[in-house]
Amino acid sequence: MDNLIKPHGSDSLNPLFVADEAKRAELQKEAQRLPKLLICSQAAANAVMLGSGYFNPLTGYMNLADSLSVAQDMKTTSGLFWPVPIVNVVQDVAGIKDAKRIALLDPNVDGNPVLAIQDVESIDEATGEQMNSMAQKVYRTTDVEHPGIKNFLSVGKFFVAGPLQVLNYSYFATDFPGTFRTAVQIRELIESNGWSKVVAFQTRNPMHRAHEALVKIAMQRVGADGAVIHMLLGKLKKGDIPADVRDAAIRKMVELYFQPNTAEITGYGYDMLYAGPREAVLHAVFRQNMGASHLIVGRDHAGVGDYYGAFDAQEIFQKEVPPDALELKIFEADHTAYSNVVGDVIMMREAPDGHKPEDFVFLSGTKVRAMLSAGEDLPPEFARPEVAKILMEYYQSLPAD
Repeated sequence: MDNLIKPHGSDSLNPLFVADEAKRAELQKEAQRLPKLLICSQAAANAVMLGSGYFNPLTGYMNLADSLSVAQDMKTTSGLFWPVPIVNVVQDVAGIKDAKRIALLDPNVDGNPVLAIQDVESIDEATGEQMNSMAQKVYRTTDVEHPGIKNFLSVGKFFVAGPLQVLNYSYFATDFPGTFRTAVQIRELIESNGWSKVVAFQTRNPMHRAHEALVKIAMQRVGADGAVIHMLLGKLKKGDIPADVRDAAIRKMVELYFQPNTAEITGYGYDMLYAGPREAVLHAVFRQNMGASHLIVGRDHAGVGDYYGAFDAQEIFQKEVPPDALELKIFEADHTAYSNVVGDVIMMREAPDGHKPEDFVFLSGTKVRAMLSAGEDLPPEFARPEVAKILMEYYQSLPAD
């Protein structure tokens, strides 16, 4: 894979999933004898990402010192560039206090099977002040109404650090067999397509015409061979569209409106942080690890509510990310919508002189949900009808408020 961008922090990917079946079976047996720790959903998602190679070159969960350093300066104590603490934080460590090796139980699968085995290098208790400081740096708020903050500050204060051996991919591989792919698999996919310059598009939502056009614009302008539409498959906040519905809608759009062999639809096993700019940088790190040369960063990337400015996620790359931190490049996108004047979807900053806001076809998320729930067709300038039909069926299946 010499024609692909190098992974972050190393010459080759080092996924923490134990690929050898015999070794994995041996570790599963060992796990039954080890002290058990039921971890939170975010720690489980971190394990899946570590197992998948997305968090290369990390070898496991960070300790408190590295977490504080990453939150403060976007680098570990050893100097590795990293934007978000990757941690296993728990409420109670009484059952593992003196353990050197523990089995981590999956909170998201019935029966809580063993997800990974962890060597325990340290257990540190963070102070309330340290937790709030990390929250402020990473999320730019400590407001407990922020869905990411609610998770971060509620799971505990004990940081259980150390390397992992990951034994499975939780529910992601079984629930989304046609979509979930590891970073290793996506690199192989890119190579088998003969691509070298690749645009990644992050999404936790279905793609309307603006998103479709944005991917095509980015591909054309950077001279990409193809695009990887890479959707989050993990936990979301209430009201977000489930991954299976999103997946079906995106597949229909690509099938009908992209040239053959120009776009791949894949997904990754992670819970949404809603951390805005810092999460955008994390997205860039793991897109480099999967082999993408460019990441589209648009308006309110990874944001929620009014916690971040529209283009804060672009500014962090300009002002805070060191120029040599990543090989992947950012494609900075403006808000995109259909222009009745131009007769096509364009980025708003590129509208011709005299163009007025009302010349764009734009619907709020609230309006879209209301129309689909009522069985009303969305304007074809806003959404492809085949995509809108899938979303309408989903919204009409929901119980009335």
